[in-house]
Amino acid sequence: MLGTALLVFREVLEAALIVSIVCAATRGVPRRDRWIGSGVGIGILGSMIVAAFAEAIGSAVSGVGQEVFNATVLLAAVVMIAWHAIWMASHGRELAAQSKALGTSVAAGTRPMTALLIVVTIAVLREGSETVLFVYAQVATGSGIESWLTGVLVGIAAGAAVGYALYAGLLRIPMRHFFSATNWLLLLVAAGMAAQAAQFLVQADLLPALGGQVWDTSALLSDTSLIGRTLHTLIGYDPRPAGIQILFYVATAVVILAGMKLTGKSASPSARKAA
Repeated sequence: MLGTALLVFREVLEAALIVSIVCAATRGVPRRDRWIGSGVGIGILGSMIVAAFAEAIGSAVSGVGQEVFNATVLLAAVVMIAWHAIWMASHGRELAAQSKALGTSVAAGTRPMTALLIVVTIAVLREGSETVLFVYAQVATGSGIESWLTGVLVGIAAGAAVGYALYAGLLRIPMRHFFSATNWLLLLVAAGMAAQAAQFLVQADLLPALGGQVWDTSALLSDTSLIGRTLHTLIGYDPRPAGIQILFYVATAVVILAGMKLTGKSASPSARKAA
């Protein structure tokens, strides 16, 4: 039961962290709950479908289908998160200035909604499929249903609780700094996902490693520990990164930061007018 609970907790926590950051970053955006909730539901359904076809996915593309699938999911999430972070950079001040009348004054708030749906769906799909596969394996090995079911419920509850704690903590940030803080967090999340995608493509022999292991900080902080795993999800921490991972991380961060700066500058006059 404990092993099941720990594994489910880890997977749920990773999805919950992404969902919590997205929820916090869209504070005050109309109808965000409906889109985020739909993303969670679609992600859960999709994870079950992926788990059902896991063998076919794994054997595709000359036996590296799983790596290609994982990299594709991550890169799609990077694109959606980047889109949302850049959009919020241009509209965040307006949302803050007009927080009491968002329903009518921020009609453009519907634009990032598809991004919210896709990001949340991908986060839940990625972690949910791994959880479902693990549970299926437990059932196949004849583990007691009460044991693994208790472990699953405990893991889900604990992971969701930690994710909510992060969300509640983000909401305590003063509004004048809120959108900047969450945008920086989204930038790091996207950069970390890009680095993970690069790792999967290296494993599939579709990209060169560019130096293999550049450094090793596993003795200081293992990526299998709770803190290491959390940092892995939030900022893409890897104790033994390859050169291509660092390149993907830095390039993604620079592109998103440039987009945020450019759109933020163009939005400043309208934000001052709204204020």
